[in-house]
Amino acid sequence: MGIKSWLTQAARTLKLASKPDREELWLSIKISLLGIGAVGLIGFVIKLLSFAIGGATTGTTG
Repeated sequence: MGIKSWLTQAARTLKLASKPDREELWLSIKISLLGIGAVGLIGFVIKLLSFAIGGATTGTTG
């Protein structure tokens, strides 16, 4: 695949692409934020569980 062929295909793709309307954009933003929040919550729960299980047995030797 040459550069000229790739540029032609890229131009064709950009011509077919359309901008999302406000409602579709807002839905994508909400879904993304929900996913980020879910991953963060899962990480927080795992950290809490690891602290509860391992935190009581490890002490500081100061």
